Amino acid sequence: MFTSKANKIFQDVIEKYHIINTVDQPFTNVYDENTHLLEHLLYRKCWIDTVQWHYEDIIRDPQIDPVAALTLKRQIDASNQDRTDMVEYIDSYFLEKYKDTVVKNNATINTESPAWGVDRLSILALKVYHMNEEATRADASDTHRTACQTKLDVLLEQRVDLSTAIDTLLSDIENGDKYMKVYKQMKMYNDDELNPVLRSQK
Repeated sequence: MFTSKANKIFQDVIEKYHIINTVDQPFTNVYDENTHLLEHLLYRKCWIDTVQWHYEDIIRDPQIDPVAALTLKRQIDASNQDRTDMVEYIDSYFLEKYKDTVVKNNATINTESPAWGVDRLSILALKVYHMNEEATRADASDTHRTACQTKLDVLLEQRVDLSTAIDTLLSDIENGDKYMKVYKQMKMYNDDELNPVLRSQK
């Protein structure tokens, strides 16, 4: 199933990141874009999410220098744009894959595209990884570890449910029972024509 592959790639990415465990480490995609496009996109997507997860940790430091915080906020904005772009690339992959599918007359549309489900699955992989860290942290109290293990169990159950939902959606699209309709996110805050503050600086 698709999500078995995706979840394995996400786990590999997160473990690879934590070998060096710094947001400014170099990125190398282990999958060739020309021969393994889907895997290439999934690997890149989760790397972006992983770096941004740690950006969000850093910016919440109450002692962070204000100038550094502003720089980091701009990095988070850029990362959010990259994340959205990757979702659209993944959806483009699925649109191309299923372009010749005969859509049934009674086919319905889903509330979200496959790639936005993948986006949530990637973030969920990060939640699982870090909650497991907390559930097994040797210097934490038994109460803390027990509470985190309970949360981890819920996250693992959620991953099963989300994976099943994504695989079902892709199967329905492939069989013509559902159809894809993708809307560009049209984010306004990074656009110097749509954001009034940026526009005023031109």
